[in-house]
Amino acid sequence: MEDWKEYKLGDIGTIVGGATPSTKDSSNYDGNIAWITPKDLSNLNCRYISHGERMISQKGFDDCSCRMLPKNSILFSSRAPIGYVAIAQNALCTNQGFKSIIPNNEIVDSLFLYYLLVYYKPVIENMGSGTTFKEVSGSVMKALTVNIPNIDEQKRIAAILSSLDDKIELNRRINGNLEQQAQALFKAWFVDFEPFKDGKFVDSELGRIPEGWKVGRFNNIIESTLSGDWGKERQEGNYIKKVFCLRGADIPDVKIGNKGYMPIRFILEKNFATKALTAGNLVIEISGGSPTQSTGRICRISHELLTKYNNSIVCTNFCKAIRPMVGYSSFMYYMWEKLYNEGVMFSYENGTTGIKNLDINGLTQKEPIIIPPIEVALNFEKYVDIYYNKIQKNGIESEQLSHLRDTLLPRLMSGELNVNTITE
Repeated sequence: MEDWKEYKLGDIGTIVGGATPSTKDSSNYDGNIAWITPKDLSNLNCRYISHGERMISQKGFDDCSCRMLPKNSILFSSRAPIGYVAIAQNALCTNQGFKSIIPNNEIVDSLFLYYLLVYYKPVIENMGSGTTFKEVSGSVMKALTVNIPNIDEQKRIAAILSSLDDKIELNRRINGNLEQQAQALFKAWFVDFEPFKDGKFVDSELGRIPEGWKVGRFNNIIESTLSGDWGKERQEGNYIKKVFCLRGADIPDVKIGNKGYMPIRFILEKNFATKALTAGNLVIEISGGSPTQSTGRICRISHELLTKYNNSIVCTNFCKAIRPMVGYSSFMYYMWEKLYNEGVMFSYENGTTGIKNLDINGLTQKEPIIIPPIEVALNFEKYVDIYYNKIQKNGIESEQLSHLRDTLLPRLMSGELNVNTITE
């Protein structure tokens, strides 16, 4: 690190806060100015952000004295929570939950600065203060001491880390496209009936359907259900079976082929025998949600996921596992997804305060669905498995790349590992 120099963060970039236009004046919103909140970064699946959930108007921008951040500024959330990092893909502004940095391009490369802030995130988190929630002030951010090499070396370091993230993000886009193709196939077969249009159709309570199909309920294609188990945090008495517990929070990761962050729990051996998840099972979140997001998120259990977790996965008792009848796993998954996206699950929720609960028994017994013959469902599963297996393989590769990136990042950003060691 002989050639690395010490700087204050405020010396290598301009620290910029944000602001929020008055929410009492609707004319401040729904404009054409990108405005970012920490929540927008919590759902971000890549390094770059172009816009948030809400846009503000020129009036809102002027009234709250926001400052526009140029492209390639680094957004860093300074409260609730501290440490979300992203790169501005275009000019935008933020709310007061950020201390963003406009890099001085003569001293620091913007991409290197992004990784530098990821590296320093734990340090900055510990610098937060406050009683209601911790926050990092602009003065504290400016005073943070960092060590950085010359700008050419910065670009070489950033290029190595970025190449890994580029591939991870490419896999994510590919997986998104594969999932869209699978959903399009489901719609073509089971909504538009395109492969069956030359056959006979009959009337039903859900409209005209191919002859030989029927209107039924999810219960007609469910073999059994498995309840969840939270067990104990540590081995205790007869709670000795080590398992990984799939929660509602893990469902988004599992759906795109990632391993997720399932906690380790200890349950009774006899409970594992009846609650262990197997390939083809569907796990449904039955408790949680929000005013704008219903309960009922769903994921499929794959052989690859089970292998990652030593075939020792159960779901939490805030979820319910379903074992569909043979051949109907993929069909049920996409039918459930269709209804979820249409907002049907909202009408099966109960609980007026706090956490919402899904009346899964009522839904599976009452909600009418079109059920194809088993040979059609099996054929659909054969095609969908091509997409699903590729998604899982991409997810495995992305996890390996993420692990490599997370191993290299602290060693490169601290100067412990010379970039020549990797590139030669």
